[in-house]
Amino acid sequence: MNPLEGVAIRRMAAADLDRVLAIAESLPQAPHWPQSDWLKALDSESAPPRVALVAAGPQPSLIHGFAIASLLPPQAELETIAVVPERQRLGLGERLLQALAAELKAAGAHELVLEVRASNRPALAFYRTLGFAQTGLRAGYYADPKEDAVLMSLALG
Repeated sequence: MNPLEGVAIRRMAAADLDRVLAIAESLPQAPHWPQSDWLKALDSESAPPRVALVAAGPQPSLIHGFAIASLLPPQAELETIAVVPERQRLGLGERLLQALAAELKAAGAHELVLEVRASNRPALAFYRTLGFAQTGLRAGYYADPKEDAVLMSLALG
């Protein structure tokens, strides 16, 4: 049986936030934003506008992962992408990112940029596999612990 059978990528809704927050809290690499920041990701009037997606199913309330990007055409910035541990390395993160890239491209973005901790080797490998290229380094960007940020980008065609 395909472990992703019945999983659909869709827009994040307010009803998804409790599960999204629980996933974020359970993953040390995920952002631990206040709930108000998560709500801004769903607000169509927020500036900059954001695209927020979830991987859900087979029951609609069962959330396996999420991705959020801010839209600043001609660029978009990946703010976060996370998948629950039991669904990692099955292709779900790739599906989330592909769906996000398609929505961003349709909204006028030509490039998706991100920053990631230099020590986050699994994320760096994931992004490289999907075609992201390193474009720079921000020395000492992260705090607690202090660490460099690797800057990466992907052309959206």
